[in-house]
Amino acid sequence: MELTVERPAHGGHCIARHDGRVVFVRHGLPGERVRARFTAADDGASYWRADVTEVLEPSVHRVAHPWREADALYAHHSGSQPVGGAEFGHIALAEQRVLKAAIFAEQLRRLAKIDREVVVEAAPGESADGLGWRTRVGFAVDAQGKLAMHVHRSENLVRVRMMPLAVQAVNALGLAELDLSGLSKVDVAAGVGEPLVLLTPAARTSAKRVAAIAGSITGASVSVHDPESGAVRRIKGRTWVQEENPPHSYRVTGAGFWQIHREAPAVLTAAVLAGLDVQSGESVADLYAGAGLFTAPLAAAVGAGGTVVSVEGSPGASRDARRNLHGYPHVGIVQGRVDAVLGARDTRFDAILLDPPRAGAGRKTVELISRAASRLVGYVSCDPASFARDLALFSEQGWSMESLRVFDLYPHTHHMESFAVLRRC
Repeated sequence: MELTVERPAHGGHCIARHDGRVVFVRHGLPGERVRARFTAADDGASYWRADVTEVLEPSVHRVAHPWREADALYAHHSGSQPVGGAEFGHIALAEQRVLKAAIFAEQLRRLAKIDREVVVEAAPGESADGLGWRTRVGFAVDAQGKLAMHVHRSENLVRVRMMPLAVQAVNALGLAELDLSGLSKVDVAAGVGEPLVLLTPAARTSAKRVAAIAGSITGASVSVHDPESGAVRRIKGRTWVQEENPPHSYRVTGAGFWQIHREAPAVLTAAVLAGLDVQSGESVADLYAGAGLFTAPLAAAVGAGGTVVSVEGSPGASRDARRNLHGYPHVGIVQGRVDAVLGARDTRFDAILLDPPRAGAGRKTVELISRAASRLVGYVSCDPASFARDLALFSEQGWSMESLRVFDLYPHTHHMESFAVLRRC
């Protein structure tokens, strides 16, 4: 069907209309006239979905996609489907940031009732082509035992030779050349020193077969990951990745969370420290703290006379935090759900920092944070929709957004990272 693409929408889409019905179109640009294939078009649905297969009237901001396997036009003409993970690759990098700013501003207006101009900042030192930034990549394995990735919103797999968004250390492993039969998934994390490769076996794969695959991987530590329990079993090398965010060093075990853009830890830490401006002797809570990316610099800022409480739900990440923060006796590490930990305490903090997962914090946690925070709340977010919803909840509790910065830490995708400072009205 021929469609005229209208405005950008959250989630990597643009809006078009067909017979009065909204269509969420991927791989298009505002103003383009395209031919698209519907991927979800139930008669009773309130909206449909479609992928661009041909551009009839291109935007001036359309460029050649840097990754063939993620290029919707190439995939269609070769009888395939594009993999997910680079849905903005057909857009000039500067225009990607313009569209992201418009999307973020629209979420603020619609969900938080805030009309604010948004600027999306590039990471310092970002490459001109926006490639080579991912330090974490998850791959699937196809039925022939070859490296693959999923089609967007699908279990279908497309074989990949490399991942252009990844840092060189990931692609240099040559995983696409190996026989990975017996695995369902391969995750790679690149930090300081050799990368860590996590193998997830398929059902009934023998330990002998997994060991053989591990032996074929050179230049990396290799472990087996159980996604159900989160357990990591060492095969060779280390079960963890060394990370640096000077002057602090971190150990991140297995599939533990770490910011994936190579510059993200430094960019976000600088924004957090400048925004919260914590002083010596103050008390701070770091919620959803992970391995301690922000906890360590906050602990250094408040000094021995202050306190920092790190709260993290993942037992593995909390164990990493204990190791990473052993030199700060004024830091308390608490493992548990954020709402349960805050609900069980009657503690006030000068400032609270939260960095929740993509789903956001939610009403209960926002209310508990509001009760516990005296001066400021710092909110790190990777999703503008959940952030805007939470911002509306904070507003109900008497908080207003004092400052906002948005960072393009996911070039060629629709994702972005933000940091906001909230102050009690």
